[in-house]
Amino acid sequence: MNWKETVKDLAEKSGISQSLSKRVIKLTEILEELTVAKHGEELVTTLGRLPLESAEALDEGNEKLLGDLQKEMEGLSISEIKEILQMYTTFFHLVNSLEQHEISRVNRRREFEETPDSPRKESIAESVYQMKEKGYSYEDALNVFRQMDIQPTITAHPTEARRRSVLLKQQELASMISRLGDSDITPDEKIDLHREILNQLNLLLLTDEVRSERLTVEDEVENGLFYFTHSIWDSIPVLYRDIRQAFDTYYNKRPEVPIVLRYRSWIGSDRDGNPNVTSNVTWQAVIEQRKTVLNLYLDELNELRRYLSVSDKQAKVSKDLEESVKKDEQEFPLSERYERRYKHEMYRRKVTHMMHKIRFLISKLSEDKQEVIRSAQTYTQRDFIDDLEIIKESLVKNGLSGLSEQGRLQDMIIRAKTFGFHLSSLDIRQHSSLHEDTVEELFAQANILPEYSALSEDEKIEILVKELKNPRPLSPVKSDRSEVAAKVMTVFEEIRDMLAINPDIFGSYIISMTHGISDMLEVMLIAKENGLWSYRQGDVESQIDVVPLFETIEDLEKSAGLMEQMYEHDLFSKYLESRNNFQEIMLGYSDSNKDGGYWMANWALDKAQYELGSVCRKHEVDFRLFHGRGGTVGRGGGQSNQAIVAMPAVANNGRIRFTEQGEVISFRYMLPSITHRHLEQIVNAMATVTMAQHDEATGYLSGKENERAIIEEIAETSMKAYRELIDDPDFWDWYSDITPIEHIGKLPIASRPVSRGSSDDMTFDTLRAIPWVFAWTQVRYNTPGWYGIAEGIESAVNKHNNGMQVLQKWNKEWTFFRTVLNNSQREMARTHLPTSGLYNYEPSQFHNLLVRKFEDAEKNITQVTGYEHILDHNKVIQNSISFRNPFTYPLNFIQAELLKRWRKAETQSQKEELTEVLFLNINGIAAAMQSTG
Repeated sequence: MNWKETVKDLAEKSGISQSLSKRVIKLTEILEELTVAKHGEELVTTLGRLPLESAEALDEGNEKLLGDLQKEMEGLSISEIKEILQMYTTFFHLVNSLEQHEISRVNRRREFEETPDSPRKESIAESVYQMKEKGYSYEDALNVFRQMDIQPTITAHPTEARRRSVLLKQQELASMISRLGDSDITPDEKIDLHREILNQLNLLLLTDEVRSERLTVEDEVENGLFYFTHSIWDSIPVLYRDIRQAFDTYYNKRPEVPIVLRYRSWIGSDRDGNPNVTSNVTWQAVIEQRKTVLNLYLDELNELRRYLSVSDKQAKVSKDLEESVKKDEQEFPLSERYERRYKHEMYRRKVTHMMHKIRFLISKLSEDKQEVIRSAQTYTQRDFIDDLEIIKESLVKNGLSGLSEQGRLQDMIIRAKTFGFHLSSLDIRQHSSLHEDTVEELFAQANILPEYSALSEDEKIEILVKELKNPRPLSPVKSDRSEVAAKVMTVFEEIRDMLAINPDIFGSYIISMTHGISDMLEVMLIAKENGLWSYRQGDVESQIDVVPLFETIEDLEKSAGLMEQMYEHDLFSKYLESRNNFQEIMLGYSDSNKDGGYWMANWALDKAQYELGSVCRKHEVDFRLFHGRGGTVGRGGGQSNQAIVAMPAVANNGRIRFTEQGEVISFRYMLPSITHRHLEQIVNAMATVTMAQHDEATGYLSGKENERAIIEEIAETSMKAYRELIDDPDFWDWYSDITPIEHIGKLPIASRPVSRGSSDDMTFDTLRAIPWVFAWTQVRYNTPGWYGIAEGIESAVNKHNNGMQVLQKWNKEWTFFRTVLNNSQREMARTHLPTSGLYNYEPSQFHNLLVRKFEDAEKNITQVTGYEHILDHNKVIQNSISFRNPFTYPLNFIQAELLKRWRKAETQSQKEELTEVLFLNINGIAAAMQSTG
């Protein structure tokens, strides 16, 4: 059976949609054609045979065939392995892109099917429809949107293995392959398109799949800007048109919609564990973002100038607009050419002046920092928005409200209010220990205290408060500093310059591994040294928001108590007053999962949200929870809108932040249609929880101590089981031996090191959460997404008479429980333990343990859900996994063989050759699994 026939057969058996199946078969047909031309018929036969034989060996337990396949892998040359890897990896990448196009197609079809009485599920129309159905007045419904403060935060965490040049070619190919099935292209156009697909595929196969060197931070900034300037830029105005249209449909009014969503970024500014992010790098990120957005406005203004061809001989203009243009002409006089051309076109004159101002700002970005800061005040984003509003008001006053309410002008106003002159606000994140080291040095230099770090927490707080109230600086500006202190202090100087350009450029200062009040006060003291924080006559003035990040299970459990201490502390409460009584709090999903296992992490996070929400409301503190979620389930992944709906009601106040990273960014932000769907789902979820923020405000389990004991039992027992696994003295050697973790550590996919220590001497404690999950995913164990569930459920059922009935009830009624269980099922469905067994070259107690615990978890979960199989509630994903598995198995067979060869390699050149192929292999499996870390 050739490759195409295999794909056709497995697509039919798996149950993936006919539309997707048709396109995947067409893709394989073209890949076959190319493979024959490059490598001959034999490789095509191999590519078709290996999935079927691998499935028979692994799924049906044919041990003879299993042994034969392993021997076949042993006999393959490096060049033969490369050929197989290249074709399967290309196949998977393009299938992933075709799936995105299929999602877009389905969403588009559903848009055509919706009616006012039956709006599309998880759409903005649905949320406004629900408000109307619940009796919300127009003003009440609009107030829900006024409360919304949604801030997706783009990060550069290393979970996207693809180069951007490869990713773009894949998307272009997927788009062309999808077009082949369209009914509106002629036979000649089909022939031409087919040839172009072959050309593009050739280009793709001739492009290096893996980067030759590690990404720099500058590269990451450039990659991030790509998404901002395409899908995000295009989707934002559409989102607001949706909101206005929904109000028009259900309330017969089209309101001025408040800005509900703004972006943040960590790219170029996240310092925690990344020595490559320096102050100069952050400044360059600021400049690149500013230059990018200003150039976007320049293009938009040029289009707006063409659009607003209104003559004052045909329609009047407002006095405000006339006066504004006169003022502009004094500062930026028009050339004689424009004077003649726009003599009777006041709107075009105004827009031309705005373009001159924007060009002036852009020209100054290549000069020194002080000139950039000075020039920024000549035309601010507030001035820019005011100019646009003057144009809008003039149109409205003179009977042209249609031109102002929709179209280019309205889109531009929305973009200006969303992106400003900064595009996205940059956060700074730094580890708490570096602040402590810096404060210790400052105290020593000022002869205040020789060993600050040796003090107790109470003693630290006492001396920090004393020094925060003291107006004198601790050290001269040009004093000698250690490398750590110099890096920390320079950051605050950078923040000062960022704020001088535009206060919206800087977001928050985030303290990773926050353990106590002193961690917050230390940052304030360093800010005071740099003129960003002051205490005068009993009042605090702070120019920055200081944000604690709670990451470990212990810190999550203590977080609410710690925040309450802060709110009750005299100096901290004065700091809060200076920030409009607002506090942002970040919760870490990755490290909590790595620390306590899947179930304990999720429960600790849910409890922390409930308790933090309660404490903030008790002290009347306006708050925003910032969810540091990863892409995979083992790092807090899953659908963002479902996670929002699952939050405790008391934690919902319309404000939210969440990270978007790695392959999640490329999935959600590559196609504008997918971006639009993602954002409308987020807004829909936020509307739902904002409406319900006072419902069940006491918590789902409030007053149900018996049921609370059951969930506590599940969490504690599952964590105990998880810790027993990873704390076993032999575990790390086994994990390091059977996974490609050593090679993942060297994979050039991001600027940040994978380990907090040396990559040549990794341990569980120093390894970061991303590579920890990445390695498990490669070998198909997916352990971080499910391990411990078996013990947790069994213990809850055995210790409580009605335990199973309670769990079954929760699965129907409690959104949090159902979401956590469903996400775990997805990871279990992607787990394939027969494949994992390929990596265990000798019998292993750990492999046998994981097999046994997986089977127990599967049995327990199906009993709770009432389904026959794991993931029966989501047939689309289930079918996709079923289709993908047979094509993934050969990649795992090859990886197991390559790891064996690498361990046996005797020379450095042999290891280097194998490492290069292993990188290709890791990339291929990441594509097949649609996941890294």
